[in-house]
Amino acid sequence: MSAPQPSDPSLGALSTLWTIVRHAGGDQTGIAARQELCRRYHGAVERYLRAAVRDPAVAAELAQEFAVKLLQGDLAGASPDRGRFRDYVKGVLRHQLADYYRRPKREIQGPNDAPEPAGPADGLAALDREWVRGWRKELLNRAWAALDEFQARTGQPVADVLRFRVDHQDLRSPELAEQLGPRLGRTITADWVRQAIHRARERFGEFLLAEIADTISNPTAESLAEELADLELLQYCQAALVTWQSKQPKPQAGD
Repeated sequence: MSAPQPSDPSLGALSTLWTIVRHAGGDQTGIAARQELCRRYHGAVERYLRAAVRDPAVAAELAQEFAVKLLQGDLAGASPDRGRFRDYVKGVLRHQLADYYRRPKREIQGPNDAPEPAGPADGLAALDREWVRGWRKELLNRAWAALDEFQARTGQPVADVLRFRVDHQDLRSPELAEQLGPRLGRTITADWVRQAIHRARERFGEFLLAEIADTISNPTAESLAEELADLELLQYCQAALVTWQSKQPKPQAGD
């Protein structure tokens, strides 16, 4: 089954994150795609490394090393058969941390003889939770960015409406209409607000689902639902998932 197209057009020629990582060539398409991939998950990578080494400077250095490996195509041996893309990246980072701790103690401590960094108190379980939180945050950030881009391109105030709803959970539709109208430069009704919020949530769910499908090789409704549940994002994408499944080719008799 085909995945939804990635929200960033620069990735269009290389349709999934697995494809980008495995594309070791030095052509401009591959280079641009790997650069975008570095930008896409830099925050999650550095947050994970910072939780592991407890030193922002060291974490930034290790994140840069990871980015260089990715940009140079050193991770081209990645295989989607090994599982979810986020688990693969986490595994690469763990190997990188293991290599770091095998360095001579003097090299780890640095010129100021700072104490050797240690992992979090409850070890890998805490790091795993931090990785999931960071990955989830980056996915949500990218969905919001896609919603902003859609608003700028179409003039539909989907991002403004949804952000206002998120920031004012205690307000009812008439109050939202009263306060949101002047921000949009128009007079709006409570019914308009309800419909606009519904459309904005649907669009946000579509963008978020596209981001997640981009991390799964040959995604199915089941694998997408599982990943959404693991990341505690299913609530945002239930309608989008139903729509996505309805658009997939139906298996032919005898397949």
